[in-house]
Amino acid sequence: MSGPVVGRRAFVLGALALPLAACAPGVAKWASDAEVERVRLRGPGPAFLGLVTVKTEETGDGVHSALMIQASETVLFDPFGGWVDRATVGRVAERNDVLHGFGPEAQARYLAYQAEDGYFYTLQKVEVADALAETVLQRAKVAGPVAQGRCAISVCGLLEGQPGFEGIGRVWLPRSLEARFGRVAGVVGTEVRGTPA
Repeated sequence: MSGPVVGRRAFVLGALALPLAACAPGVAKWASDAEVERVRLRGPGPAFLGLVTVKTEETGDGVHSALMIQASETVLFDPFGGWVDRATVGRVAERNDVLHGFGPEAQARYLAYQAEDGYFYTLQKVEVADALAETVLQRAKVAGPVAQGRCAISVCGLLEGQPGFEGIGRVWLPRSLEARFGRVAGVVGTEVRGTPA
């Protein structure tokens, strides 16, 4: 796998910072309409939401939250994530923490990256109604760029008030969000560990 050129350290620092002390602003990125249209796709299967929680092998602490969304298109909401992979350049387009073109290949590469160098991840997926997925997608498109230290709370904002997700509430820590998301009816979770540090 060709390595990412930017990434992990930014969100580790973001997740470990005290929420009120997190003052690093989000990084504004705005792919052109042509770039987004060129990569836009919808993966196979029904609408779903998939919470990715990245953790350290050393302590098990959560260091990052991101949300896969399959609605009218398939995207990743990766708040203050900074993931870049040379193999996906030109096939994924970012607009303020929303990665368009996030089909099966990009998903596999993103997740493989999260299970490297002393980190692992859980992926919790749940099928949802098309309308609910579309609402979350539209919220994601206007949520960023997200500031450092706000990954979990920004994902909560996408889910707030949605049927079936009333128990999510608003939490700052990725592990807290993971625990609450795991109690949503129909969630199926997997844990993947990769290469040690």
